[in-house]
Amino acid sequence: VTKNTMFKIGIIAFGLLSCVEAFTPTPTTRYATINALRSSPDENVEEPEIPAAPVVQPINGWVPDSSLPCYGLPGAIMPTGFFDPVGFTRSGITLDDVKKYREAEVQHGRVAMLASVGYLAGEAVSGPFSINGPANDQLQQVPLPAFIILTLFIAGAELYRATVGWIEPSGGPGSKTLWTLRENYYPGDIGFDPLGLKPKDAKGFATR
Repeated sequence: VTKNTMFKIGIIAFGLLSCVEAFTPTPTTRYATINALRSSPDENVEEPEIPAAPVVQPINGWVPDSSLPCYGLPGAIMPTGFFDPVGFTRSGITLDDVKKYREAEVQHGRVAMLASVGYLAGEAVSGPFSINGPANDQLQQVPLPAFIILTLFIAGAELYRATVGWIEPSGGPGSKTLWTLRENYYPGDIGFDPLGLKPKDAKGFATR
């Protein structure tokens, strides 16, 4: 057998293998064929159950709805109704951003209400450590040990709020956990209700 004959035999064998491979089913084709056979009607073969789509669990009776302003968060009251002239909750905003805006609104609103009472009461009644005078000048009158305790208390409260409502940042490259609220967290609801003022049902929570 000459080299030329061996070369021709090799070419023919390669061509035959290529033809066979062309008609050999790929893994995807095999799986598709198997699935097609399994999908054929057979009384003895049970149909596999298709898992249901995940259901969004309500949080304090609220289920986010992208078709509603502010994802349907309660808070719009008469006579203005939904009022957003600046456009913070414009169309296309993400649910996490809406929840962060509501978180900032509720928490800063609570601090502002306490500060308003503190201004009036602090100037009307002399406080501990003989603190008196205009409210703007009272913080600097607080003794250093008491000021340190007050600072630690505020820091502890903020850390507690962060652990309840915010996802722990992973810090890895491309991570999207920074500045992200938990999916099951309702803005402002950190579980602190010593007087039991929080409504027990969804309707009361949405209207109070």
